[in-house]
Amino acid sequence: MFDPTAFENIKVVIEGDIYDRDLSGEIIVIDRNDWINAAKLSRKYEISFTKKGYESRLLSATMTIEAGLENLSAELLESVDAKQLAGCVVGISFTLTHQNELDVFKEVQKVLTEIWGGDRAISQTTMMDPLENKSHIQNHVKVTFNRLVYEEQIDDLSEMVHYMITSLEKLKKLCVE
Repeated sequence: MFDPTAFENIKVVIEGDIYDRDLSGEIIVIDRNDWINAAKLSRKYEISFTKKGYESRLLSATMTIEAGLENLSAELLESVDAKQLAGCVVGISFTLTHQNELDVFKEVQKVLTEIWGGDRAISQTTMMDPLENKSHIQNHVKVTFNRLVYEEQIDDLSEMVHYMITSLEKLKKLCVE
């Protein structure tokens, strides 16, 4: 019988939790991607959503899970030394449109640090058209955990979705209407 990989099990749990919340009307799934890279033997799954009543073009959240060849081989070979690689990389990101002011960037950093904790790496990258004289920008914020997530931590992923929703609620106050 086929035994699913940690990537597959984690993907199913994340997808189920997010779609359950979508069906209940709490959030709205706006995008989903599932990539297989045959050249590098890697997988990547990404699902994006926003809160019900929010405009997705102004504010959204994305959870990404990735597993490379080293993760898959560590799991399939089941060597004691490789066990620490038998997991996935999980990333969280937010895309929001807000005023192009330093205070807003600092507030985004503060809000996400309060929710996700100070030991997470939070980075902000902006996009704007330099030929348009607009006072707002699109900010892409990544929250990284700098470690693998294992099947044993699968229940934590549901809590991460809750934190993502809380983050959307707090970041909404900073968005351009």
